[in-house]
Amino acid sequence: MPRHVAIIMDGNGRWAKAHGMPRFEGHRRGVEAVRRTVTAAREIGLEAITLYSFSSENWSRPMAEISELMGLLKRFIRSDLRDLHANNVRVRIIGEGHPGDSEVQALLDEAQAVTQANTGLCLTVAFNYGARNEIARAARSLAVKVAAGTLRPEDITADALAGELDTAGLPPLDLVIRTSGEQRLSNFLLWQAAYAELVFLPVLWPDFDRGWLERALGEFTRRERRFGGIEPRGY
Repeated sequence: MPRHVAIIMDGNGRWAKAHGMPRFEGHRRGVEAVRRTVTAAREIGLEAITLYSFSSENWSRPMAEISELMGLLKRFIRSDLRDLHANNVRVRIIGEGHPGDSEVQALLDEAQAVTQANTGLCLTVAFNYGARNEIARAARSLAVKVAAGTLRPEDITADALAGELDTAGLPPLDLVIRTSGEQRLSNFLLWQAAYAELVFLPVLWPDFDRGWLERALGEFTRRERRFGGIEPRGY
């Protein structure tokens, strides 16, 4: 079984269009799929799951849709944080947060603070996140240390850069799942996905459930992971 699974939750808008509903309803049903998926991941025994909730490119969407998405995020945290905490889920936020909306940022900070000592499933939410930006921020952090004289240039290694990424401390990424049939990473966990298995599913995100998660996990177990070598190996 993989230790760390990441999911690109795609297809809310297409689901709504296919059902003759407004896009907001697709996003609302998508939140329900998040609840199902987190519950399934916890019951299955995954160590970590990372969800691509809002990318840094999503700010280009219409303001009305962004407002609806932020409202859904607020309601999700307010309504689900108690249950997540009760089930020993640790919430972690990666990305640049939402400094422009103090209420959203306060809720994100609260979710992390309340659950930080939990030892069960680590639920990482990528919010206002972009992988290229993450790598650039990590490189800048190393450059600052070099300029300050606390790090030698020759000590900048792949491991050193990984330690500056938003995901530092999480298990290595094993599996990336994308719904809706699209087959691209869309600037999500580019560094971390270097040797991850990729599984693309035809289901639209609002219809995603435990069965689809188990289907992706089953596909993962059938793969031979060589990590650039000859013989398959694990961590």
